[in-house]
Amino acid sequence: MSQQIENTAGELHDARESVPVLQKGAYGAGTLTLNLLPGALGVFSFFLITAFGMDPFLAGLLGGLPRLFDAITDPIMGFITDNTKSRWGRRRPYIVVGAILSGVFFAMLWQLDPEASQEYNFWYFLIFSLIFTIGNTMFATPFVGLGYEMTSDYNERTRLMAFANTMGQVAWMIVPWFWVLIADPDLFSSQAEGVQQLSLFVAGACITLGILPGLFCKGIDASDMGNRAEISFKTIFSNLKEVFKGIKQVFKNKPFVRLCGATFLVFNGFQLVASFSFFIIVFHMFGGDYGATGTWPAWFSTVSAIVTAFVVIPVITWMANKWGKRNAFIISTAISIVGYGLKWWGFDPSNPWMIFMPIPLMSFGIGGLFTLMMSMTADVCDMDELDNGMPRKEGTFGAIYWLMVKIGQALALILGGLVLKVVGFDPGAGAQSVETITNLRLADIIIPASTALLAILVMWKYDLSEEKARAIKQKLIELRGEL
Repeated sequence: MSQQIENTAGELHDARESVPVLQKGAYGAGTLTLNLLPGALGVFSFFLITAFGMDPFLAGLLGGLPRLFDAITDPIMGFITDNTKSRWGRRRPYIVVGAILSGVFFAMLWQLDPEASQEYNFWYFLIFSLIFTIGNTMFATPFVGLGYEMTSDYNERTRLMAFANTMGQVAWMIVPWFWVLIADPDLFSSQAEGVQQLSLFVAGACITLGILPGLFCKGIDASDMGNRAEISFKTIFSNLKEVFKGIKQVFKNKPFVRLCGATFLVFNGFQLVASFSFFIIVFHMFGGDYGATGTWPAWFSTVSAIVTAFVVIPVITWMANKWGKRNAFIISTAISIVGYGLKWWGFDPSNPWMIFMPIPLMSFGIGGLFTLMMSMTADVCDMDELDNGMPRKEGTFGAIYWLMVKIGQALALILGGLVLKVVGFDPGAGAQSVETITNLRLADIIIPASTALLAILVMWKYDLSEEKARAIKQKLIELRGEL
């Protein structure tokens, strides 16, 4: 079917401009799944130590080794989905199967036996982590790629990602309460039972929501897309060469490299201090009394997600449509820096309600990051098609982009512990010194503010403007004719 329409002025338009609400909702459900799985994984992993008796060093290995495996599987899956030929399209079959496998193996992953030996639980968890990673990669990589190709319109891409990320924030409204639920003796007889049972509900939700984009969302019509590699066991080695060739082409795309660099900085800075707020609330505001602290940390995270979803993302979408995506990113990131600074006055022991004061400004950082970067990566895919031809490489771009996110997250976990050690923080102690708390609070502000400032500098010369993106789109329509 023709993918182009000609108006009375003779200008060519792509038919894939407006995304129906049903498809936006389905893609949003997939985004919720994309956030819920790693969010739940992060909370549950804490209980490897407390509920299942895992040595902290071994628990760290169990968190890090699957991320290294991700570095291999993500680009390969990106290449596979870019070059797949099927009656259901390049992405949708993998999304459905991957969502089911992700949910099943996530549930199995957490059916550890607290009475089993540490060695048994280590190998059980590691093996199922690697299997879960394969299933999750099969879901996540084509899912991200599908979002890049659902619309060709410059502003509709931002609206789609804003809608999806608003639904995705629901995961971060829910996840902080897992801590409360798992530790509640009225719900579960032990933390181990809490993890085991709660993982089943998470798995069921992820399967149910994760298959929706595979069933209802539509990407580009790739039935006549040429130059695709053959995907089979016979072509494994030749395809590996093509994988590396595709990665090389991706990293030659200067606007995309800037997107990856800025994302790495903002997300890494945010994640590096993510746990600091919890410690500051407990030890600075409540003197180390966990009972008095209660649910304040959970409410802090939940309110952050609510403000991001229903206040920040709509404002950022408006800014992007009004002033362009690059300018919207710079403005929103600058606003977040002000928010980080306000945390110094927000964490006030005399008034716990003040912790919510910096949230509206802080939330512009992460809220703007994924809404705008996902939209801009879709623009970059058009640029790559013009430069390198078919097949379009949304899967490869998505895999590399999210690989940068995962590397940043892994690095943040390592450096976060190092920062805690440098400031002299002892989470096992009942109280911390004034100097330690002061240094921790300064790190909680300076680190994310500094990385956000560096991200602004990286994006300052980002030159894929709306005018340039629309010119590329017109040229592609002329070159494609019919897809």
